[in-house]
Amino acid sequence: MCGGFTCSKNALTALNILYVVVGFILIVAAVYGRASALVTNLPIIGGILACGIFLILVSILGLFGAVQHNQVMLFFYMVILFMLLLVQFSVACACLAVNMEEQEQLAEQGWSRVNMELKAEVQRTFSCCGFDDKPHPTDPYTNATDPMAHPTCLPDDGGQDCICQPCMSKLQSTINYAFKLCGGIGLFFSFSEFVGVWLTVRYRNQKDPRANPSAFL
Repeated sequence: MCGGFTCSKNALTALNILYVVVGFILIVAAVYGRASALVTNLPIIGGILACGIFLILVSILGLFGAVQHNQVMLFFYMVILFMLLLVQFSVACACLAVNMEEQEQLAEQGWSRVNMELKAEVQRTFSCCGFDDKPHPTDPYTNATDPMAHPTCLPDDGGQDCICQPCMSKLQSTINYAFKLCGGIGLFFSFSEFVGVWLTVRYRNQKDPRANPSAFL
């Protein structure tokens, strides 16, 4: 009957297979967030990426524990999954709570740390010039004293200086979308991990009908 040993075993096995899929989704979302931002320093998105990788590893442990009804594996799986639930829930809420001003500060930190080659690539990719409207030296491919300096903005034909919008104005929507995407996915799937913890606790305290009927597993 549903709720018995076999049902709990199959449900936990299916849930861990789902976690593997979820882990790959989190990894793809985090990689997209980093790639789309290019130069921004996004440690929160890095946390989502780490959660995705770790969730896949934990799911493998859960699969073995569910199939073998191994008490040790199930115990460690339950504890690790609960800790991952707390981390992923916190990181997802942090992603959703980051406002536009904080996103701009993170982007500014990232811009100040990357080299001129990457800044030039961003300017070509987004057809923009510099980080913001503030005056900064254009000292391409040399040691600029101002960390916010940027390469000279030239059009593709190499003619006169390009008059373009600052890069932050064009990156803002992309960065905001990356945060909301990672936060939404992380928050949604963190609730499924709570179901996994509850199901594991229940499954550990059930008897295996194929084992000794007098043994409580």
